[in-house]
Order: sequence, then structure tokens, then C-alpha cells
Amino acid sequence: MKKVFTLLERSWLGTPLQFTWQKTLGNYLAVTGADHTIKIFDRHGQKRSEINLPGNCVAMDWDKEGDTLAVVSEKSSSIYLWDANTNKISQLDSGMRDQMSFLLWSKYGAFLAAGTVKGNLLIYNRQTSRKIPVLGKHTKRITCGCWSSENLLALGSEDKMITVSNQEGDTIRQTPVRSEPSDMQFSTMKTDDRNSASESTISVVVGKKTLFLFNLNDPDSPIDLEFQHRYGSIVCYSWYGDGYIMIGFSRGIFVVISTHIREIGQEIFQARNHKDNLSSIAISQSLNKAATCGDNCIKIHDLSELKEMYAIINLDDENKGLGSLSWTDDGQLLAVSTQRGSLHVFLTKLPVLGDNCSTRIAYLTSLLEVTVANPVEGELPITVSVEVEPNFLAIGLYHLAVGMNNRAWFYALREDIVKKLKDVEYLGTVASMCLHSDYAAVLFEGKIQLHMIESEILDAEERETRLFPEVDDKCRILCHALTGDFLIYGTDTGVIRYFFIEDWQYVNEYRHPVSVKKIFPDPNGTKLVFIDEKSEGFVYCPVNDITYEIPNFSPTIKGVLWENWPLDKGVFIAYDDDKVYTFVFHKDTIQGSRVILAGGTKVPFSQKPLLLYNGELTCQTQSGKTNNIYLNTHNFLGSLKDPEPNELKQMLTQALMLKRFSDAWELCKILNDQDTWNELARACLHHMEVEFAIRVYRTIGNVGMVMSLEQVKGIEDHNLLAGHLAMFTSDFSLAQDLYLSSIYPSAALEMRRDLQHWDSALQLAKRLAPEQIPFISKEYAIQLEFMGDYVNALAHYEKGITGDNKHLEHDEACLAGVAQMSIRMGDIRRGVNQAIKHPSRLLKRDCGAILENMKQFSEAAQLYEKGQYYDKAASVYIRCKNWAKVGELLPNVSSPKIHLQYAKAKEADGRYKEAVLAYENAKQWNSVIRIYLDHLNNPEKAVRIVRETRSLDGAKMVARFFLQLGDYGSAIQFLVMSKCNHEAFTLAQQHNQMEIYADIIGSTDTTNEDYQSIAVYFEGEKKHLQAGKFFFLCGQYARALKHFLKCPSSEDNMAVEMAIETVGHAKDEVLTNQLIDYLLGESDGMPKDAKYLFRLYMALKQYREAARTAIIIAREEQSAGNYRNAHDVLFSMYAELKTQKIKIPSEMATNLMILHSYILVKIHVKSGDHMKGARMLIRVANNISKFPSHIVPILTSTVIECHRAGLKNSAFSFAAMLMRPEYRNKIDIKYKKKIEAMVRRPDTSEIEEISTPCPFCEFLLPESELLCPGCKNNIPYCIATGRHMLKDDWTVCPHCDFPALYSEFKSMLTTENTCPMCSERLTSDQLQKITDFTTYPRGEEEQ
Repeated sequence: MKKVFTLLERSWLGTPLQFTWQKTLGNYLAVTGADHTIKIFDRHGQKRSEINLPGNCVAMDWDKEGDTLAVVSEKSSSIYLWDANTNKISQLDSGMRDQMSFLLWSKYGAFLAAGTVKGNLLIYNRQTSRKIPVLGKHTKRITCGCWSSENLLALGSEDKMITVSNQEGDTIRQTPVRSEPSDMQFSTMKTDDRNSASESTISVVVGKKTLFLFNLNDPDSPIDLEFQHRYGSIVCYSWYGDGYIMIGFSRGIFVVISTHIREIGQEIFQARNHKDNLSSIAISQSLNKAATCGDNCIKIHDLSELKEMYAIINLDDENKGLGSLSWTDDGQLLAVSTQRGSLHVFLTKLPVLGDNCSTRIAYLTSLLEVTVANPVEGELPITVSVEVEPNFLAIGLYHLAVGMNNRAWFYALREDIVKKLKDVEYLGTVASMCLHSDYAAVLFEGKIQLHMIESEILDAEERETRLFPEVDDKCRILCHALTGDFLIYGTDTGVIRYFFIEDWQYVNEYRHPVSVKKIFPDPNGTKLVFIDEKSEGFVYCPVNDITYEIPNFSPTIKGVLWENWPLDKGVFIAYDDDKVYTFVFHKDTIQGSRVILAGGTKVPFSQKPLLLYNGELTCQTQSGKTNNIYLNTHNFLGSLKDPEPNELKQMLTQALMLKRFSDAWELCKILNDQDTWNELARACLHHMEVEFAIRVYRTIGNVGMVMSLEQVKGIEDHNLLAGHLAMFTSDFSLAQDLYLSSIYPSAALEMRRDLQHWDSALQLAKRLAPEQIPFISKEYAIQLEFMGDYVNALAHYEKGITGDNKHLEHDEACLAGVAQMSIRMGDIRRGVNQAIKHPSRLLKRDCGAILENMKQFSEAAQLYEKGQYYDKAASVYIRCKNWAKVGELLPNVSSPKIHLQYAKAKEADGRYKEAVLAYENAKQWNSVIRIYLDHLNNPEKAVRIVRETRSLDGAKMVARFFLQLGDYGSAIQFLVMSKCNHEAFTLAQQHNQMEIYADIIGSTDTTNEDYQSIAVYFEGEKKHLQAGKFFFLCGQYARALKHFLKCPSSEDNMAVEMAIETVGHAKDEVLTNQLIDYLLGESDGMPKDAKYLFRLYMALKQYREAARTAIIIAREEQSAGNYRNAHDVLFSMYAELKTQKIKIPSEMATNLMILHSYILVKIHVKSGDHMKGARMLIRVANNISKFPSHIVPILTSTVIECHRAGLKNSAFSFAAMLMRPEYRNKIDIKYKKKIEAMVRRPDTSEIEEISTPCPFCEFLLPESELLCPGCKNNIPYCIATGRHMLKDDWTVCPHCDFPALYSEFKSMLTTENTCPMCSERLTSDQLQKITDFTTYPRGEEEQ
């Protein structure tokens, strides 16, 4: 609550003040103290007049119009009248001798009642100036009274009587009371009868303690209401609402009671508003508020919710307490007097005057103060003090105008400075005013004056001002608006006109059927909301001159505000007294432009919307402040902390309705739900936001939609693009309409074809593309055929035939359709002829299938045959029993089933040769074998087929055949083949053919029982080898070994081999020892060949023992001169040990190396490389004792090769060895003399051997040396040359993994084709050079 002014006159100090507001208007306040004067102030606290009295004022009252103030004072019988319009004082002589004590104007008419101290009454009619004196109305001083709305006058007096008189002064009723009456009021009691609206109840305080209710209609039963003693005395009371009374008590309590007869005497509400005392209460019906004062504060309550405190005004300086309270009739001002003689006036309700221009707002903050603010730009509010209390105001970009009646004051707003420009008088009372940048438009008496606010342009006389409408235009302007470019106004004839200020001429006119009451353009003036006299709302677009009705537009709407946020171009609100409705104008949707209601928001009581910016509504309140409200339709702009999914979905719906796609995107990210993303995408399509839709579909991975939208996004034709989008949203009818109104109507036909809506497609094709009708007819016919509507399918196939060679394939398809439909319709001849004429095989097959289903077999078979579907044709001919035709077709038939049917038929006819062929084609081998044996007597063919097909039943038949012939061997063979082993065994036993049976069964998969039965048979026959073999096969190793060792010497080798295999499988120590004893001759004194022992050890996987045996065998072979055999034995053993990762004995490795060196000699000599041959022979000759059979030949070769290689000294030393007596005579005659001469004339010259580095330590040593003196390592030798290996020339044989020098091995393989070590076939391409030789295992030999 804002204090407007305080009155404090020195003459009033310390005295209680009387004051009264001018009735109705509330423009004047009359105040008097104890200074014999009445001072009259205006509502801003300015003193306007003063009335001097002969004594202190006794009573004063304004008439009901507020034109005249009547006053009576002490020491005078006159009545003083002050005229508010003329500011003149007049005196009325009462004609009474005694002085006045009471004064009151009537509620209706111009009657003034005045009472005297002696109980006399004067009624004065101001209109007729007639005075009616009534003497002796009361016997004592008249103290209180009231007029009713029927002009009855009730009076109370110190004589404790209440009288009721009419306006002539005649007493109608009177009643006594118990004590002195005071504070008398007329009102209506609350009754069940709602029709009794007359004021028939008088309420009066009696003796300050009780409230006396006297009903004129029921004078015999007055009501006396007493209150609790603790409340104190009654200070004052007031009626309000439907028969309620609020009563204030001296101890700070106020109580509300109802006068309804059922509730009378009950307290509806009670509150202690003040701690010590309550001095007054006042009720404003227009504000629906009640105020109480006491102590030093005023408390204000809302009558509709008394428990809530509306406001508290503290007057801390007033320590003596407060006096009485009074509101103006309109509730704008509240005055309170104080005990110390001051008076305060507060502003409780301001006229809600406000305006906006762009984001700038102006609103009344006090009676003479306007605040200008820009909440969006964040500018500091500017307050402008104005000269008059305005009844209109307008704000522009740089100016403010306020005014009343026909006058306006203009102010320039320069940053923080406000400069008063001028005041302008217009030709009539201003109804409304609009400002923009340079111009003001003022509406008065159906006309508009457009003028410049500041006329700086010199040559702008003709543009300075202009009146609308033109003189000859007989309309009245009812509303107007001003934007940056246009003056827009609406008239009572329903015309909306746009006047373009820059060109100073009209640019647009729209005619509405009824008059236009209000218009509200958007900030640019490109869209306009108007309300017509039927209270219907429309959006008008001057660009295309189209109006769109606003749906659900309430008839109580007071005004409209457009959204000022630049990105929300189509949003506006319409508001009435308690609600704001958010509407959105969707300009570009696939359905066209339209307005939708997005939602509603409650507005607090008596707040007026001024500005809408990004969903935030700035409202002006009655108290001269602003209040911001967020619209319910913009909830998504608030905080998104932990909302429920349902709330989020609601927000998403709002955001999509308002076309806030970026906000919707964020909500979808939070929800992260496929359905919500799809909803956003559909909304984008609906609003033709193609780019954004692509972005959404890309996010959810809908590739098809992304690609489709990418193709259409560049289309400029609005209808064509909208058609595509409508199609994507499955609204095909809309899509068709849009396509047809676009630049490419054929798109509608394409769409219907793609959707297979053939009926619609045919209709469209007749209009748009008649040449497409045959093709659409064909597609439609296919669909009809599928649905079983053959009649219409046939008709459409026939329509589809073009007869044009360009469309041969299409025509063929139509003819095929005609053929099939004809058959289905029963016109078989036509259909078959068409099908036979038609080139397509498939058609013949399909028609054949239809005919087959219709049991028309001969025609079906004929078509199958023509279509070369021989299997099907034959099958159908079989059904007709047309064997001749089947026979003709048989060479082309692949189906075994048909061949089988044919074969059976021929067999039944006794034509066995044809039957056998057919059975063969049907792969029925048992039948083939049966016919060959039973009918054609060709067992050879039968046997061949059994062998090829392994047929069990066939084998049985053949066995039976041979049994009849007495060929038991063959019979056994075929019985085994047919898995009849028991019968075969019995047959073999009976006819002494067990060997044959044993041979056959030994080569097949057979059970142990079969093997055992054969073994037992041979055991009985003393055939040890066979018995042992079958005991071995059935796993009885001990019995097998016993029989093998019993074998006669003729079968020795075979038996020993089998015995070794048996022991190897048995893995039984006893059997092993038994066999070893046998091999060593322990049992019979005849040791067997060592090779058997070697094989035994290998079979037992005892590789160390096998190795030792191998060395012995190799030594024996070497002694016998079989060097290759000895080499192979050692090599195979070496390889086996290497595989088992067992260390190789050094003796074996050395022997293998020497034997391999000997074998290499032949290869080197053959290739003519005598140096390599000589080096290898020197190595062999140094170990000559290992070659006892060939000492002399080897030494001879060594001498010859060394001589050839130029190693004369080595040749001499080995020649000298040959000259020993034991060798001399054995020398070959060819070389003897030569060698003797060599010894006699020795040549000790020697080519020094080349040194190469050790691969391990790089020590240089001779090529053929294998032991490195540097690192004491055995160096691996090359299997191609016998030299030691070099690390940068390393390879291995891919078969045996022995190393070789890469370069030497490669050159050797140009003449040789096997590995010298393992004798496996090898080419130089298979060799790979090894860069890292350390991977080659070494040190495997036992040192």
C-alpha cells in the first residue's frame, strides 16, 4: 500500500478529526478539527477550499452525487452548503430556534434530513427548495439516523426511541430501546425468500453493548444481539455481502455474523486483529476488502478469504493511536485519522493503466506517477511524474503520452532523462492512443488523428498530421493500432485498413461481414488478430489477404498480446479477467495455415497482461507493480531437474505445439525413447521443417526417411514439398490434393501407383496421363487376380494390351493374364490357345497347373509338354493311363518317381528290358538286381551293380543265387557284404571255406565275436599264423603271441613281424619279455636278426634301446659294406629321436656324419667337383676302420681324388698307407704303378684349405672342420657339401630339417632332384633362406 499524502495542520493538533470523502467520485476530502473551519482537499492532498463556521462542526455529509457538502455546527441553526462544481458556499436557514445535532442526505432523490438538540426535524428538498419542519419528532437530542433506498428515514435519540418516517416527515413506526442508540443503518436481512430485496431492517448499536435488529415487516419481534463481555464495547459495524455484518470491538477483536434466521446469533468468523484496541472498521464493496485500524496499524483482509491477511500498514509515528477509517467509493483511496490530529491517505487500488511497445512497457505506479521499464533489455525503470491523474496512457519507442478527456501530455524518453515535450488538445474525448517511433495515433469520437510527436522535418507539413477516415467515408473507427510501418484501424462497417506511413497512403483493405471491435497486430504488422462485434477472434494475414478463425475463442476476451521473442513468431495470448489462453498460428504446415489453442494459464485477480516474452507474461497489478507469470504452455523452459517421464512427455507435446524444436530435441535426449524421437520427427514433417526432420531421423538411424527427405529438401514449390511430406506421414488423400495443386500433378498418380491404389490411379491417369492407363490396368489386374476377382482381372488384362511393338513385353504379360483368367473363368479353349501361342514356358506351366487342379488332365499334359516340363507332363499322362505318351517322354524325364511308375507298369506287362532301364533311371537297384537274376538271367550285371551300389538286399539276393549254383566262395563274399556274417561263417564251416571267409572278413569292419570265432576255428585246425592273426584282431594278445611263436620256420618272418605288432599293441611287460627272450634265442638257442629287436623297441616306443640297436644294425651293415642301408637306419633313428625330443647319442651322430660324407663323394665326383670329393674322402679315410670291407678301394679313391684336386701332400700320405704289406697286393692293377711312383717321388705341396667363420663365435677355421677350436662347439654340417655351416648362408631341407648352405644346396639341386640326407624329392624353389639360424636346434647330440 502506497501512502499518497499526509495532512497535518497545526490547528488540529491534539484533537480528534472528522473527515468525509466525496461520494461517487472521491475527488475531494472534507476534514475538520476543533478550529471552527472545514478544509477541503483534492485526492492528491492539495487544499481546494475552506469553510469557516461559528463553532466546531457537529456533522457533515456529501449528497449521493458528490456535488454538495452540507455542514452544521455548534452555536448555529443554519446549514452550510458547499458546491463542488462552483467552489461556492451558501447558507440555508433551517427556521429552527435550537441548534443542529444531526445531518444526513438521502440515498435517492435530493432530500436532506437535519435534527436538532431538542428532537425537532427538518427535511429539505434541494430540487424544489421545499423545507418540511417536523416539531417534536423526539423529546431529546437526535443523535443518529439513516435513509433507506425507499426514502424512509429512521432516527435515534437520547430519549431511547427509534422512529421511522417517510420523506414527508410522517412517523410510520416507532419502537423503544433499552439504552441510548448510536450508529444506525438500513439493510436487508438474509432470508430464504430471495425476492425481498427492499431494505426493511434497521440495525442500531444500543448502549455500545448490543446490536438491535428491527424488521419493519415484523415489528413485534425485534432481535437483540449481545456479545461476549471480553470483546469490550462495540466501536462500529458494517453490513456487507448477502446479509453479513462485520462488528469491531474496543479490545481489538472483530467478528462476522450472519443475519440469516437459521444462523442468527452465530459467529461466522472471529479474529483478534489488534493487541490493545480497535478504533474503526471500513469495508470497500468495490475492492471486496475490509480494513480495521487500532494500536498504530491498519490491517486489510479479503472478504472472500477473511483468514488471509491481504496487507498490513504500520504507522510507527502514531504512538497516540488511530481514529477512524474511510474508503472512497471506488476503493482507490483509504483515509485514516489519528488521535494526535493528523490524517493519512493510502493508495489501495490504482486504475490499471498500462501499455507496451515492442519490449518496453509503461504503467501507472501512483495517481501521478508512470513507470517506464524494459524488462527484456534489463534497463533500469524510469519514473515519470505527470501533471494530471491520467485516464489513458501510451508508450512508443522513444516517447510516453498520458492524458485525460481530450488532452494529452507528451514526454521524450532520452536514456535516463525524461523531458516534457508538449501537451495537445484533440477535437473530442480520447478513447485510446498508440505511439511508435515518430508518430502518435489518437482515436476520438470514431475518428483517428495521426500526427508526428516531434516535428523536426521542415517540409513535412502535409505529413505532419492526418485525419481518418476520409470525409466521404461514412464509417466510424472503433479500434486502431500503430506499428513501425503501418497505421491499422477497424471500423463499424467491418473494414480493416492498412495505411503505410512511409508512402503516406493506403496499401491494404480487408472487409469483414460485421464490425471490428479490437485489433492487435504482431510487432511487424504482418499478422493481425481482430475481434468482431460477435466476440469472435480471427487471425488476418495482409500478405495473402486470408483470415483464419481462432478456435475456442472465449467471448469474454479483453485483449491479445503477441509473443515478442524473435524466434516465436506465431505465438499470441488472449486474456480475460482470470485466464490467459495461448494460441499458435502455424503458418507453414502440410495442412496449410491454421490457429491452434495450445493451453491456458490462470491469472491472479485483477492483473492485466502487458508484455509476453519467451513464455513469460508481465502483468500489471492494482497496486501499481508488475508481476511475472510463466505460461503453463511453456513449462519446458523451466528447470528440468529430475522430472517424471509423464511430465517430460507433456512438455514435449507443448514444445512441439509451439514449434520449439530445439527444446523438443533436448527433451527427447533426456527421454531417449524411440517413440518420442518419432513424435518429434513427425512434428517436423507436419511443420515442413525438413532439415530438422533429417537431423532427427539420422539420430534414430532411420536411413530410409533420411534418404527420402534428402531427395525432397530442395523443392521450392510449397504444395509439392507438402505433398511429399504428407505422403511420408501416410496422409495420402491430403498428399494427393497437394500434388494436384502443385506444379507437378503427376506425382499424385505416381504415389497412387506406388501404394497400389489402382482405382484412384486409374481415375488420375484419365486426367493426367492417359498413356499410362494400360500399364496401371495390368498392375490392377494382377492385384485383382491375387484377390480372386477373375472377372474384373480379365477385363483389366484386356484393357492393358497396347498393341504397340515398343511394349512387347508388357503386352505378353497381359496376354498371359488373359490366358490364365480365361481358363479360370471356364473358357478353356480360348485360354489353352492363348497359352500355346504365347512364347513363355512359365505361362504354359502355370496354365497347366490351373487345368490340373480343374481335373482337365489331357489339356494340362498338352501344355506341360509344349512348355517342355516333361516330368509334369509324364505325371499327368500317367494319371490318364496314357503309357504310350509316357514312353515317348521318358528320355526327357528326370523324376525317379515317374520312371518307377513306368517300370512297374512295364514289369507287369512282362517287358523286362524296358522295365530294367526304367528301374535303373529310378535308381531302384534292388528291383534291377531282382530282374537281372530272376528274369534276364544275367548274374554278372547283378554282381556289378551290387559291388557299385553296396546294396544289402541286392547282396543277399546274389548270395542266394550263388548258393543255388554251389559257388560257396562267392556266396560267402555276398553274405558278408549283406552283413549276414553268421550265415557266412556257418557256410564257410560247412564247406571248409574258412580261409576265404577269413580273408573277406579281415578286410571289412567286423565285430570281435566274429574274429574270435574264426581264431578258435584256426586254433582247432592248428593253423597258428591265422589263429594268431584273428586273436590279435579281437584283442586277445597273449593267445595271439603264443600262436605266432609256435609258427613253423617257413612262416618265420611274417610271424615275428606280427608278434612285434602284438606286443606293441598289448603294452604288457610279461609278453614283451617273452618276445625278447625268443628274439635273443633264449628259448630255442637260435638268436633272431637284430632288425626284429630294433622293430620291437620302436613298436614299444623305447627309443633309447632302439637307438642302441640301430647303431649295432648300422655297424653290421657297414661291416658288410651296405653303406646306404647303414645311413638310412641311422637317419630314420635320428629323425625319430628328434621327433620324441630325445638327445641323440654322439656315436650315432658321428657315424651318420661319416656315412653321409661317404655318400656325398659320389655326388661331388659325378658333378666334377674334385676338391669337395677329395675333402670328403680325406674325412672318410681318417675313419677307414669303420669301412673294413672296402679299405683299399676307399684309400685308392682318396689318393686319386686328392691328386686331382691338387692336394699332393694328402695324396702322398694316403699312398704311403696303401704301401703297407697288408694292402699293397690288393691295389687295383690300374692304379698300382701310379701310386708306387707317387710314394717314390713324393710331392708335398698342398693347396691350403679356405677358412670360414664359425657361425657361433666367428672364429676362422677350415671349411671341412666341424669342431670349433674357439668356442669348442660341434658345428652343424651342410648336407650338400659336408662343410661346416655359415650363419649368413643357411637353409634347411623342408622334409628332414637338416641344415645346408643355401647357395651350395641350390646349385646342387640343378643336377640332383632329391635330398642327399632323406632322399625325398626336392626342387630349389622349395628352399627358403634362414636369416636367424639361432632358431635351428643345436647341441642335441650327447657329447
